[in-house]
Amino acid sequence: MLSKKLKINDVQLIILDFDQKCIGQFNISLLILTLSNWISSTRNKNRYLAMADMKPGTLKLKREMGVIGGVALTAGTIIGSGIFMSPQFVLANAGSPGASLVIWALSGLISLCGALSYAEIGTLIPESGGDFIYILRIYGPFPAFFAAYNYILLTRTTSNTAASISVAQYALAPFYGDCHPPQLMVKCAAAAALLVAGILNSLSVRLVIRIQVVFLVAKVVSLLVIVIGGLVAVIQDSSVLEGNLKVENAFEGTQYSVSALGMAFYHGLWSFAGWYNLNYVIEELKKPEVNLPRAVLIAISMVTVLYLLVNVSYFVVLTPRELITSSAVAVTWGNKVLGDWGWIMSVAAALSAFGSLNGSFFSGGRVCFVAAREGHMPDILSMAHVHRLTPSPALIFTTIISLVVLIPGDFESIVNFFSFTSWFFYGVTLSGLLYLKIKKPELHRPYKVPIVIPILILIAAVGLVLAPIVDNPQIEYLYVTLFIFSGVLVYVPFIHYKLCPGLLRKVTIILQLFLEVAPAEKNL
Repeated sequence: MLSKKLKINDVQLIILDFDQKCIGQFNISLLILTLSNWISSTRNKNRYLAMADMKPGTLKLKREMGVIGGVALTAGTIIGSGIFMSPQFVLANAGSPGASLVIWALSGLISLCGALSYAEIGTLIPESGGDFIYILRIYGPFPAFFAAYNYILLTRTTSNTAASISVAQYALAPFYGDCHPPQLMVKCAAAAALLVAGILNSLSVRLVIRIQVVFLVAKVVSLLVIVIGGLVAVIQDSSVLEGNLKVENAFEGTQYSVSALGMAFYHGLWSFAGWYNLNYVIEELKKPEVNLPRAVLIAISMVTVLYLLVNVSYFVVLTPRELITSSAVAVTWGNKVLGDWGWIMSVAAALSAFGSLNGSFFSGGRVCFVAAREGHMPDILSMAHVHRLTPSPALIFTTIISLVVLIPGDFESIVNFFSFTSWFFYGVTLSGLLYLKIKKPELHRPYKVPIVIPILILIAAVGLVLAPIVDNPQIEYLYVTLFIFSGVLVYVPFIHYKLCPGLLRKVTIILQLFLEVAPAEKNL
């Protein structure tokens, strides 16, 4: 190891040269920037010496999750704002309670089949990164960049933003009674939720998993309160069931428009968003070949049953008109059933939405991290904190983009465009799984699903992407499509031809020192 000291404007630079593998694609491994008063304490000296003595390849994300953690991450991310805010949109588009319940059941089935298909490709390609890494390994870097570009800048950030808006709306609901909270207050509270989630995920993986387990228990208890409340309402007055949810009239008023049903499915499936989350963090899952399929099967089955029972309770207590016109279904239900204690449902829904946001940050930051590790994003995003072992630069970047998307966004439009772009790339990934099944049958597969399952989910993905465009085309879908393919303007100059490497290198070194991060290798 060679070291030398330079003096530039009273700033001391200590340059430590290792071999060329030490800092990703750079020849320098570490450049430690300190001020003389900063290194005066022994503690800080020792900390930087520890960073300097790190050997290449010793920094990895730890495998902290078992099957319980996997269930908590999957179910905890799924059960969020969706079940508390989407029922009115599903009903409004489906047209009848019966059709609404069918859509909820089919949304759960599609999510389960999709998760099991992803479990096969996840055990076949056991790397974090989800769709990006699968498309990269199967189709190559060019299409993979589009997946990363859109996931990081559009799909994941819109999901985070929608969840944060839900947290804000439910947290503020008790203070405004029957009135809608001011949009400025909602946006400020949502921004605070995004910042808190980003900070928590940057601090500790173990802390995030523990929070997910605690919040999952709270979510399940909240949903059981709604289920039991509906059952008690029926026992106390059986005419409620006959008035609000007549079996013979359950499908009266059903919408058969392809666009309307597509929108209903968008909101139903958005409430199951998170079924794929475990694939994005598979390098941090213990025994993924066993725990990945087991965790998604347990989590999604449990969530589907709970969602159906909760929707039945909504229909028992509320009339279809009350449900559709409600801005927060759980709050309306709580005010009608719990009376003065109705605010409890607002708090429960806010905590539930925040738990989903927390899990979304956990998995979403890893996509940015892996894309940078593969050379599709700036190198600084591929680094992990040297002490906390979290991908803090990627999480900070995700937080910033989510805050930008929050400024003009509203809940319903965010969900629609999130679903549109998400299912496009789910379809690309599932087509890759079918390719591997047909062309590479000799590959070792610790877990397999029948080929008919990914075929059906691929057909569903194509339908969900095309149906709204064909039946009711809107200019917004054109904007989203143009954004998806605008990635070529970034890929060609900066990824393929690697323009401005010197500038990026300087920025990377400065940020690396400021954030105390270093390159992390794969954890296979």
